Amino acid sequence: MKQRLFIGLFLAVTCQAQAQTIELADPTIFLDNGTYYLSGTNAPDGFLQYKSTDLVKWEKSGKAQEGYSLKKGDVFGTKGFWAPQYFKQNGTYYMVYTANELIAIAKSSSPEGPYTMESKVELPHDDGQIDPFVFVDDDGTKYLYHVRFDGANTLYVAELNDDFSSIKPGSITKCLGAELPWEKAEHYSTYKVTEGPTVMKDGEYYYLIYSANDFRDIDYSVGYAYSKSPRGPWIKPGWPFLNRYVTGWNGTGHGDLFKGKDGQFYYVFHTHHNNEKVEKRRTAIVPITLTDNPMNKFIPQMDQMRFLGE
Repeated sequence: MKQRLFIGLFLAVTCQAQAQTIELADPTIFLDNGTYYLSGTNAPDGFLQYKSTDLVKWEKSGKAQEGYSLKKGDVFGTKGFWAPQYFKQNGTYYMVYTANELIAIAKSSSPEGPYTMESKVELPHDDGQIDPFVFVDDDGTKYLYHVRFDGANTLYVAELNDDFSSIKPGSITKCLGAELPWEKAEHYSTYKVTEGPTVMKDGEYYYLIYSANDFRDIDYSVGYAYSKSPRGPWIKPGWPFLNRYVTGWNGTGHGDLFKGKDGQFYYVFHTHHNNEKVEKRRTAIVPITLTDNPMNKFIPQMDQMRFLGE
């Protein structure tokens, strides 16, 4: 009997540990009223969501359906649900995301969803666009940083109208593309890719964090550029601050910078499942020290990097 009880307890603990493993690509974390909300690319029909109060213990929390905070049928899109971002304006919660290789914005009265749309339409566009990030400047101007397909995956910025329903005409501006050696994939594809933008302002500078290379490439990495204007021109320091040589994991990239309850900045990101295969990608987090030097702004504290759910 004791042996059966031990085996049963062992299997229960093992299954619980396996159930807690978080495998989100393109992750984002949003802090609201003392709770962290986590989502990312994982499911073909929407976005699963997790919540935590300490960045260590996570539980599924989406209210749309079975742990989803946004679900196909409630919003624009039939496939390719990628790279969500949460933000909050005037008491309303928004999720900007990619579906059908286009960008849409849904909203909710709760950070846990369900995120829905009255009119299930994408943002107006003249080409494919993915990987959105909404940044609201000190003067209230709303910017959409995103990837546009212009023969490569190139980062652009545009102004949004106040209700987030459309892009202001004539406001689309190119930010940057893959020009530096580290930004050009060599092991998987020669297609030029810059993607996964996150933007913050610190002092007189705006910082545009992004990933470059094909996500399947072992040298997928995270770098940044800085400018005195949200529209650029952007200056690149010339090297990534997160890559496989820093983390020890292939495919390090496409995440989000956020400030924790402790005042510490963190970068949440994904890596390949292991150094032999890409999928399913694993979700990791690392504290980031911000310096006053724009040429060496982000210093990852690698002794504190960890995978979520482990």
